[in-house]
Amino acid sequence: MIVHETILDVTSPTGTMQTALFTPVSPHGATRRDPGIVLYSEIFQLTAPVRRLAVQLAGEGYLVIAPEIYHAFEPPGCVLGYDDTGKTRGNALKEQLTTAAFDADAQAALAALRNHPNCNGRLGTFGICLGGHLAFRAALQHEVAAAACFYPTDLHGGRLGPGGSFDTLARAGEVRGELLFVFGRQDPHIPAEGRRRIYDALSRADTCFTWHEFNAAHAFLRDEGERYDPAAARLGFSLALDLFSRCL
Repeated sequence: MIVHETILDVTSPTGTMQTALFTPVSPHGATRRDPGIVLYSEIFQLTAPVRRLAVQLAGEGYLVIAPEIYHAFEPPGCVLGYDDTGKTRGNALKEQLTTAAFDADAQAALAALRNHPNCNGRLGTFGICLGGHLAFRAALQHEVAAAACFYPTDLHGGRLGPGGSFDTLARAGEVRGELLFVFGRQDPHIPAEGRRRIYDALSRADTCFTWHEFNAAHAFLRDEGERYDPAAARLGFSLALDLFSRCL
């Protein structure tokens, strides 16, 4: 499957949100109508590994949109580095991402997908790290049929947003779609007790979900850096594809 990447500016109450749109193209150029997936990045925004992940998803037959989650704070096209400077900036900005602002952006991104001529109206979300948390929160929108959440940071502690008031997990019962959670057991950002809190909350809410843990570090899906685990990444990605194949 050939994939075309373009820029799509999405209007949101928080301002114009630049997104990267990845469109699968039929070999003979025939018009396609595919399910849509919102791909949420790490705190570093749309880095090269995130774009490669988007291409992989689109290559499987999904219309993928990847929003710049910090568009209200950074200029269009801003990518933070995988270094201490980028980490400091990304972590500072996530404390400014209010619940209302994120929900508005999520609704705008989902609407942009749903109304796109190449989308068949079926919608899902996929996220890594901070994006895993945001993919879960976007699934509070009832039109989201499936969400793949990879090592979702801060979900177990409800610490996102100004004053740490972004407690998405407390609303797990509102999710109508199916959820996939994938963790690395050696991830210090989501320790065993944090994973247990997430699992128990999902179970109490009678949420439809599957749960997988690998012997891997945080960010093991990212195909760059020393924590990348190709075998675990391949298995984890196949689980996400299975979810989307069944639900979308």
